Amino acid sequence: MQIKIPSKIFQSMMYSVLLITMAGCSQQYASVEKAAVVQPAQEKFKVIFGGTDVGGMTVNRDGQNIDIDFSFSNNGRGASSQEVLQLSDKGLPIDWQISGKTVFGNEVNEQFSLKGNRVNWQSSSESGSAEFNPDALFIAQNASPYALYIYAKALLGQPTLSLSALPAGELTISQVSKVVLTDANNAKVNATIYAVKGINLDPSYIALDDNQLMLGYLSPRVVIIREGLEAQSKVLSDLAANLNASRFEIIAQKAIHQYDKPIRINNVRIFDPVSLQLTAAKSVLLENDKIKAIEAMVDSAKEGEVLIEGNGGTLIPGLYEMHGHMSDNDALLNVLAGVTSVRDMGNEIDILDPLIDKIETNQIIGPRITKSGFIEGKSEFSAATGEIASTEQEAVDLVNMYGEKGGYFQIKVYSSINGEWVPAMAKAAKKHGMRITGHIPAFSNADEMIAAGYDEITHINQAMLSWVLDKDEDTRTLYRITGMKRFVDLDLNSDKVQHTLNTMVAKNIAVDPTIVIHELGLTARNGETRIGVKDYIDHMPIGEQRSAKVALLNVADEQEDKDYRLAFDKVIETLALMHKKGILLVPGTDLGGAFELHRELELFKKIGMTNAEVLRRASYDMANYLGYGEQLGSIEVGKYADFFLVPGDPIADLRAIKTVAMVSKGGVIYFPSEVYPEFGIKPFTAIPTVVE
Repeated sequence: MQIKIPSKIFQSMMYSVLLITMAGCSQQYASVEKAAVVQPAQEKFKVIFGGTDVGGMTVNRDGQNIDIDFSFSNNGRGASSQEVLQLSDKGLPIDWQISGKTVFGNEVNEQFSLKGNRVNWQSSSESGSAEFNPDALFIAQNASPYALYIYAKALLGQPTLSLSALPAGELTISQVSKVVLTDANNAKVNATIYAVKGINLDPSYIALDDNQLMLGYLSPRVVIIREGLEAQSKVLSDLAANLNASRFEIIAQKAIHQYDKPIRINNVRIFDPVSLQLTAAKSVLLENDKIKAIEAMVDSAKEGEVLIEGNGGTLIPGLYEMHGHMSDNDALLNVLAGVTSVRDMGNEIDILDPLIDKIETNQIIGPRITKSGFIEGKSEFSAATGEIASTEQEAVDLVNMYGEKGGYFQIKVYSSINGEWVPAMAKAAKKHGMRITGHIPAFSNADEMIAAGYDEITHINQAMLSWVLDKDEDTRTLYRITGMKRFVDLDLNSDKVQHTLNTMVAKNIAVDPTIVIHELGLTARNGETRIGVKDYIDHMPIGEQRSAKVALLNVADEQEDKDYRLAFDKVIETLALMHKKGILLVPGTDLGGAFELHRELELFKKIGMTNAEVLRRASYDMANYLGYGEQLGSIEVGKYADFFLVPGDPIADLRAIKTVAMVSKGGVIYFPSEVYPEFGIKPFTAIPTVVE
């Protein structure tokens, strides 16, 4: 399924195109004077995802009136928008009409207008009104990336480089870099890079030319670039990656606590995943990256030790996010949420390997990462992530490439792979000691993939669609999500369902269900804060709060609303049956992990687990599943010091894991409440007392 929230790869259409940018770089430049340049009547841009042209944007301008047509398609789905807006003399929107659809088909009909001395706005998730302020900048929710240019131009026209934002907050802009690009005619184009802050968790990058015209939006994976400069998209994506890394390196310098003395975590109860109980109050002594001793509480700091006061809270072994697609942002936010290990389910090699290197050398903060080799088939619906094969031999060669490179736990098969290639791919994978998992390729079914050599199935809907779709129905498209409506009438006692489940039991096939993403897709509705974020959304920036009220899918009518909700009930019922039969279900989100993983674990309770069993599954069981059980998964002497501290009792109330006071990953200490303000997040807990 592969979407990300809150890092936002293509969730809606505006900043959700990809909001991985920079909050503060060591380099700062003076602001550029506003150039008195006539805007061109038409501008054209290309949307480049992972080096692939996936769409475009055309901007037509008549004075202060602008029309924008934006669309892209990737991985069998895409978004589009048509916009008509009018700017004030100061370059701020005073009328803005947006229509179209989001990536997963949710209808967009957004309006902002000035009437008299008031402005009014309405979208699928909200409506509002305020007294007109000629110096307030309205932030659209579903606009094209050109909106970022409008904001940047307005901000650059302000002496303070800042503006009040509607419906709330403040936007700022800073110049962070410069680069020289070369166009198709070999002419040099100077690009100045700006970071716009205040909309979401991360700022956004935009490139302007010497006339302050838009050259492009840039991020490590997605670039929207002026036509004629497409060959320079990698220059901008690499620059975005470097600037993004600089931001997280600066955060790491402030947030990493490494001590040259042993560390004692005092007055804590320890969750034991074997007994499923909490111990009495103890102290845990760390030396270097390991747990040296678990001892009685102490009354005061001992000579030669650092003492961190646990105040009677609970230490929990580090959690595992089993379905991630890691970035700098996700890496940091996962650790702050107690997620010290992540299984990456598909990424570009040149993104993931440098990320791991920086994490392992403490240049940035991130979890331990287990890698999956991602292989997709070539088709009009291909995902732009990972490696693409056109033939069976190419697919096998890619398996061997990953195997020879080393360090890969498994191969992940994606939707456009020809199912007939999978036996050969699985054979090659197992020669290299790798497992094989993935989607059920289009026009195949779960039984065939299990017979072909699958060890695990990715996403519960992939298995269930095999029971309700005809083999000629194309799951490379959005139909692999909208087709879940058919789950309503699925008989779990039918022969075809029972045959698949019994085969999974016999062959020890695991499932990576990503329940939380199905809850989002099937139950979220426009205008309602989705249930999975309610415990923490008030701590988030306004952009995140708004996004939490946007549905993933378009819901046509009351019957479709009912069908989708019942389909999610059937998903839960199916997983409960799998769990009862002994099929291993692994907790992952495909939504970035962190806070989303906390919700995934809550949903595991719905399939028949106690709070303690859920915690065991997310720590001890996953460490053993991935082969790290002797080093990780529990808080024991001799194991790596990977755990987190919460003030409450998670066995009594699993929601206690959402308020993390401290994290240790290999004996390096982090206090989330120190870091969250960097993202505009209001901290959840006080910082523990530290005595050095």
